[in-house]
Amino acid sequence: MTEKDDRSRWISDRIGLSILAAISGILAALLMFTYLQYVLLAIILAYVLAPAQQRLERHLSSATAAGTLTVLSIFVIFLPIAYLLTLAIQEGLELLTAVQDEGIRLDVIEDRLGAVGYVVDFDLLYATYREPIEAGLQRLATGALTVVSGLPGVLIGLTITIFVLFTLLRDGDRLVSWLRAVIPVNDRVQRELLVELDKLMWASVVGNVAVAAIQAILLGIGLALIGVSGVVFLTVMTFLFALLPLIGAFGVWVPTSGYLLAIGRPTAAVALFVFGSLVSLSDLYLRPVIINRTGALNVAIIVVGIFGGIVLFGAIGLFIGPVVLGGAKAVLDLYAQQRPESASY
Repeated sequence: MTEKDDRSRWISDRIGLSILAAISGILAALLMFTYLQYVLLAIILAYVLAPAQQRLERHLSSATAAGTLTVLSIFVIFLPIAYLLTLAIQEGLELLTAVQDEGIRLDVIEDRLGAVGYVVDFDLLYATYREPIEAGLQRLATGALTVVSGLPGVLIGLTITIFVLFTLLRDGDRLVSWLRAVIPVNDRVQRELLVELDKLMWASVVGNVAVAAIQAILLGIGLALIGVSGVVFLTVMTFLFALLPLIGAFGVWVPTSGYLLAIGRPTAAVALFVFGSLVSLSDLYLRPVIINRTGALNVAIIVVGIFGGIVLFGAIGLFIGPVVLGGAKAVLDLYAQQRPESASY
């Protein structure tokens, strides 16, 4: 067989393998896409628990360590969060009933806001924004029904999360080694990219959650001391809003202060307004110190990544969105650095 024939066969084999690799990758992506949110959740948890896995592997086998952490995750993370969400939903419904029982009239709220210098015409606001308000309520009702009817799918998804989490903890190092072997990029670039991704994951997952948790706990304590009903519900809502840089804790303490003022508790309203302002101002110090400590994320990447991630990935996009956007920036930066080297050959 001549050299030309060998080269032709090599090209043919290469093309065939490329086609098979593309087809296999597409099919695998389609399969993962059906439960993508739950797979991403497992990846996030595996990243957070990786240091604990490494410590446990000094004394236990990798499978035993992974199994131990997976079981702990169920009892320390999944079940408490499920309980808190259940309690928060119950308190939210009770809070809604209490607000309705108070019989608060809009004209009373307008008069009390006017007394402190704020002129608000609720009739005009409702007439102006009637259509989007009704559309939003309709989407909210539809979403609630979807969540209730989709509970079996959620349970299946969480089961997938648990199994993927166990596998990632047990075989994570081998998976990373395999990815580094199949990705057609030199070792130096791979190392730089892994460092950047690690910074992004730390900033988005650990840092953002830490800031939101601190603000939610602080505001929850303040709400409890003031004697506001539905503290668990409002604390959970504060945590969710605090994950969003453009909204933050303002989304909870501002309407709650207005509610306290409307029902005739001006002292509590002012106290919550002052304390809530301090909690929100703490964001200016906590977020740069914790999230942007490494410089991996700036505010634009956080905001666009979070809102875009929610649209694309659902709730898990709160954490994955900034990582994807920041990762794209890191890849483009590395590509730009490689261009002069490739051009010199």
